[in-house]
Amino acid sequence: MALKLHKRGFDHAKELVKEGHVVIDERDAWSEHQPSADKENEFIHQHGFSEYGKWHLGIDDAEPEETKARYKFPYGNFKDVHRCGVLSAESRAGQYKHYDIENAAAHLHGMIDALAPTK
Repeated sequence: MALKLHKRGFDHAKELVKEGHVVIDERDAWSEHQPSADKENEFIHQHGFSEYGKWHLGIDDAEPEETKARYKFPYGNFKDVHRCGVLSAESRAGQYKHYDIENAAAHLHGMIDALAPTK
């Protein structure tokens, strides 16, 4: 597998966080917050695969262009970056030794946590 950091996705996520398009949710919320297959298909139909790809931290060059399989490690819901999605990406990337993706997710994690109000 030729999985690597998707720079456009990482840059898009950083920009969204800087603009405040962030949901500071709990670690385990991603299964509830990630877009359904129907929502993904609707987004692709409306915006195309290039825009869809910007919502992922990983890209697999071994997969054909214009397919969902090409994009890995989603981090948001096509509107906001979700902390839980970033944490999920960080954890899974580390587990599978995709260190460039893990480091990008950790960077986003730090950016998001810096926005959280202190308790």
